[in-house]
Amino acid sequence: MARVVGVIPARYASQRLPAKPLVDLLGKSMIQRVYEQASKSSLLSQVIVATDDDRIAAAVRSFGGQVIMTSDQIRSGSDRVAAVAGVLPADIFVNIQGDEPLIPPQMIDEAVRVVLDDQTAEIGTLVRKIESPAELQNPAVVKVVLASDRTALYFSRAAIPAVRDEVDASQWLRHHTFYKHVGMYVFRRSFLLKYASLPESELERAEKLEQLRILEHGYRIKVGITEYESISVDTQEDVVRVIDTLKTKGS
Repeated sequence: MARVVGVIPARYASQRLPAKPLVDLLGKSMIQRVYEQASKSSLLSQVIVATDDDRIAAAVRSFGGQVIMTSDQIRSGSDRVAAVAGVLPADIFVNIQGDEPLIPPQMIDEAVRVVLDDQTAEIGTLVRKIESPAELQNPAVVKVVLASDRTALYFSRAAIPAVRDEVDASQWLRHHTFYKHVGMYVFRRSFLLKYASLPESELERAEKLEQLRILEHGYRIKVGITEYESISVDTQEDVVRVIDTLKTKGS
């Protein structure tokens, strides 16, 4: 059985929501909520928080979580996961977003199975069908186009593909199935260490999407389609949404 480690990269600085990992969500920090959800995954052997900040590390240790300190010079979340892979033996590493406190553990399992079920897949991720025109046109929602073998052709903040024969973009969903990216990555260790040595790519810099580094350097990303949804917390309004959801669930 493959040893699968979930890694939650966590930085203290955030442009839109300062000290985001430590935001209080009904008595528990955001990072604790994410950690507890990830720990419910049936396929993860271990969950680690990777951070460069002593305050986050202290918060994680206070609830019994495991932490690995990483450099403050690391460029992206996946680079931080690669730093963990350099010191921790495992077959597969999962980059779990640290700002999704309601992430369903079943979604993590789905992502891991993308790689477990395809021995040729070095990296896997998830997408979800886009349901609304507003979501399609929102640059904060990353869109994905897929090849017939369920690998990613491209990721973009723009609405892709463009439906040429429909001038009204609000009607595009009637003509084509669009997918949004779920920002979770599953890496085989050998590829993850290779990924960390790849130079930042032009497409990555243009779109501010780290996964484009992989495609631009000629590697494949295997994709699974999920029905699960999660809330990414980027603003105070998102915090309120999460708290309201937690109150409804009584958790």
